[in-house]
Amino acid sequence: MILSRNRLWVVALLLGVCGFSASALAGRVSGRAPLPKVTPQVIAAGKTYGIQSAPVRIDEFSDLECPHCRNLFLNTLRPLIDQYVANGKVYLVHHDFPLPMHQYARQAAYYVDAAAAIGKLELVEQTLFLHQDQWSADGKIEPFVTSVLTPVQAKQVLELAQTSMVHDAVQQDVSLGDRLGINETPTMFITYKGRRTPIVGDVSYPILRGYIDALLRQ
Repeated sequence: MILSRNRLWVVALLLGVCGFSASALAGRVSGRAPLPKVTPQVIAAGKTYGIQSAPVRIDEFSDLECPHCRNLFLNTLRPLIDQYVANGKVYLVHHDFPLPMHQYARQAAYYVDAAAAIGKLELVEQTLFLHQDQWSADGKIEPFVTSVLTPVQAKQVLELAQTSMVHDAVQQDVSLGDRLGINETPTMFITYKGRRTPIVGDVSYPILRGYIDALLRQ
């Protein structure tokens, strides 16, 4: 049987549609959300707030199970992000430093870095700090992570949290903290004009704001 050129085009189109549908159906049947392309650089970029060219850089080493880290994030870093990061004065970099004494801190860090890989660091970090007393009591972190994400985002984060790439990202932060001599959290390093100053502990927002303002006046 000889098909006309138009009929051949229709057949090819139908075959292409059928192939696409079968592929989409297979993805739905598997129940797996397609993972975005993630690299160590993508994770690192996702763990930052603001623009890299900001005059002040703050590297914050945090343990998600640490009450002092919770207070620093919610009461100091949150207003800092709104008032100094948002206007280009401060570049804030999150580093994971789960302490051995905290049973669930490293797993929480995996979830946060996985969220960073899809651009949801702030959302997941904030909810884990807000509900720290609950998940740190029984290790049930996942429900709090997924509660602030869409179903697709939740699947991506849960899968990424199990990958060696995310685990390596956390360990790289820990190794960096060890090299810098960190032994408690939270610890921040504030860099301005090449000079780096360590600040240890749960410093209040008025004190941090005053220090940054003084730096910017120099």
